[in-house]
Amino acid sequence: MTTDEELLRHTENGVLWLTINRADKGNAIPWYLRDQLIDAFRNAHWDLGTRAVVLTASGDRHFCTGADLSVPQPPRGEKPPEAPERPVGGAVNMMRAGFQQLMQAMQDCEKPVIVALNGTAAGGGAMLTLAADLVVAADTAKIIMVFVRRGLVPDAGVAYLLPRIVGMHKAKELVFFGDDIPAAEAERLGIVNKVVPAADLHATAKEWAERLASGPTKAIGWSKKLLHDASELSRRDLLEEEAMLVELNAMTEDSQEGVASFRERRPPAWRGW
Repeated sequence: MTTDEELLRHTENGVLWLTINRADKGNAIPWYLRDQLIDAFRNAHWDLGTRAVVLTASGDRHFCTGADLSVPQPPRGEKPPEAPERPVGGAVNMMRAGFQQLMQAMQDCEKPVIVALNGTAAGGGAMLTLAADLVVAADTAKIIMVFVRRGLVPDAGVAYLLPRIVGMHKAKELVFFGDDIPAAEAERLGIVNKVVPAADLHATAKEWAERLASGPTKAIGWSKKLLHDASELSRRDLLEEEAMLVELNAMTEDSQEGVASFRERRPPAWRGW
């Protein structure tokens, strides 16, 4: 298998489908695949032809078991002969350029991102479910905050994302114990939006994604930004951002179409800009 075959991509009805295709490796993500995903989400942000994104994986056992550390990442730039093998700050920079960037690329993507959770999501794979806008899960799937079980501190932005979804005390429980979270429990906690039989996962994700892709893309994207910023900005700053985004949205063709369709009592025909 070539590296191009390890991340399958196709666009259908305005939906970009990204499939991690390393089932024999637990769909673990090596550095080059991580970088491809970062680029894919950043490109989707700008691409007018992409109006929603679905991230899923091959097979029915694993969605993603985190980073594949068996594939060493080559050094960035040239290392002077006298430089140490592991310079101070090197690991910090690798994390900033790694799964932290992937989390931010998903969150900053203007287009709605759906995870179709086909199997186990552990470690960095759990982060992908937390960073998504919506999660549809097979009833056989599970999520594991596996870090402490391996003697590790949560990374990939999990400590930022998880308490915002389940609350601080529950986040501590999930991280400290690292117990499996079955799909039904993940739905109850708010990590997963909908649980369906495994055989229905693709069809359900397709239905949701194409519904989003046929909607007012800018309004959805700016709503996503406003909701993300709501937990960090002061009330005054959030209302200022809200006013700015409302004005920007009012200038879009879709906003004009929304008003016109309401007046003419007909379904709107959203274009995405």
